Amino acid sequence: MRGIGRVRGIRGIRGAREAREAPEAGAKGAGRRLRLPRSRRGRRLAVQGLMALCVLALLPATWMRLGADTRVGTTADAPAREVAMVFGAGLWKGRPTPYLAHRLDAAAELYRTGKVKVVLVTGDNSRAEYDEPDAMRRYLTERGVPDDRIVSDYAGFDSWDSCVRAKKIFGVDRAVLVSQGFHIHRATTLCRSAGIDAYGVGVDEPRDGTWYYGGARELAASGKAALDALLRPDPHFLGPREAGVAKALASATP
Repeated sequence: MRGIGRVRGIRGIRGAREAREAPEAGAKGAGRRLRLPRSRRGRRLAVQGLMALCVLALLPATWMRLGADTRVGTTADAPAREVAMVFGAGLWKGRPTPYLAHRLDAAAELYRTGKVKVVLVTGDNSRAEYDEPDAMRRYLTERGVPDDRIVSDYAGFDSWDSCVRAKKIFGVDRAVLVSQGFHIHRATTLCRSAGIDAYGVGVDEPRDGTWYYGGARELAASGKAALDALLRPDPHFLGPREAGVAKALASATP
């Protein structure tokens, strides 16, 4: 019995030692896996590969910025168009978030100055308790835009869907788009790819955490947008044509 106890004790000591050594071995293994190439040529190739990946990641965003740069400005720069198009940007307790409110303020200014006759609000209404277009409509009417000059698109789930639906469902051929500066180049490029003669108004915002998050998000979103512009898929919901924009424009004609 004493010999058995000694064997068990030795096994226990070995087990404890192995348990202590296992994380160290794992850490050493991880260190070996993450080790940079030792040769100068290997390090140079690794750096070149990393730079190539960065260039590929930035290429879609750069293409969209350069392609739309001459078609983006302020509300004062915007040409006269019949339709302004405002993209959704989230709700807080049923009201537009500050960023969305600023977009709507710019659209209301375009209407007051006579640069547009109708405002198309496009956003997410995929859930009964979340209705971006109706919240946007209420905000605009509170700021003097007549209700019959506002048209709602309840299936604008992303920028590409909004652009395609504006063209195919609502018959919009020319429009002033309204969004923040970090998003407006992508929106303008996508709407032009969808067949809309688009001019973008970029709303200025303070450089806060939300602005930097939005700018970083654009890098990822631009990759999808480039594929959308190239492949031109149908939106999540297409449906029959709607006469909302045409009726609103008819009511605006004296």
